[in-house]
Amino acid sequence: MAECREADLKKKMEADNLSGVYFLYGEEKYMVAHWAHRLIKKAAGKEFLDFNLQQFAGDVTADDLDDAVQALPLMAERKCVSVSDLTLEGRTPAENKKLLELLRNVPESTVLVLYFASSSPEIRKDKKWKSVFAACMEQGTCVQCAQRTQTELEKLLMRTAEKRGCRLARPEANQIYRYVGNNMTALLNEMEKVCAFAGSGDISPGMIDQMVTRNLETRIFDLSRALLAGQHDRAYQILNQLLEQNEEPVRILAVLSGAYIDLYRVRTALQSGETALEPAAHFEEYKRREFRLTNAERDIRHLSTQKLRQSLDVLLQADLDLKGSRTDSRIILERTLTRLMLIAGGEEENA
Repeated sequence: MAECREADLKKKMEADNLSGVYFLYGEEKYMVAHWAHRLIKKAAGKEFLDFNLQQFAGDVTADDLDDAVQALPLMAERKCVSVSDLTLEGRTPAENKKLLELLRNVPESTVLVLYFASSSPEIRKDKKWKSVFAACMEQGTCVQCAQRTQTELEKLLMRTAEKRGCRLARPEANQIYRYVGNNMTALLNEMEKVCAFAGSGDISPGMIDQMVTRNLETRIFDLSRALLAGQHDRAYQILNQLLEQNEEPVRILAVLSGAYIDLYRVRTALQSGETALEPAAHFEEYKRREFRLTNAERDIRHLSTQKLRQSLDVLLQADLDLKGSRTDSRIILERTLTRLMLIAGGEEENA
């Protein structure tokens, strides 16, 4: 057997063609959990679940897991054994050896499901995980749930709204994506809130503004836009809200610095004759998050490279002050916002 796509796994379940060991992993944790639960339900059947379904946490011993895998099903063709977020750390060499042996000898009467909805096994770097993954590839099926693209997630939001009797247009789907980010679990949770509020019919931008909880990155983006536009009251209001919600000052500064780094990278790319998306070819952090670069392109029109360098110097100094000064963190952040606005407005030449 080998690695298969999510669509192929769906076909296997529909055809009731399940056997051996299944290894479900990937960046999209929501889908890992989704497919694992569907697979477990299908493999275990509906009768005598006390006997035909055994579920374990990641620290299960190799002996306990082997006993469960080798036990026969009760009045059924097969049983299901599942392990969520299997761990290898702390296991003896003998235990790891036994684990590999049982993975290579799963009986036909058992479907073993290993799924990683909360952790990410180092199958490319760690030798022990490489061996486990190789055994699953040889004797079973490995399914990687890749992170969805922005387009895929926006379409998912639109389909979710439709199922609940609402209509979500593409611009509004993009608005939710920008507010929440690419975490599928968070996106669907926010979509449920909006649909419950709307009841039925069209979902408006105002509803989204009112109901959707913006992630830290989105709120910092709003803060950076307020700074660049010289909107003093708006900038301090956002900062106050973040601090009142117990966001760590160091974290606030780190995300704000990231927004200015986006601006600087886009500015230098454009000056070099490239497009604003050029940094995505060099920095992994923009993978499926290219909107950060398009947003930056929109916001740098009146900012020179020199102003951006001054701003980055101010942010660096603020980082040093937060980590090494006894000055109150709120004062450091407020002073930093003031200096950034002065630079953007051309009023501070020597930041």
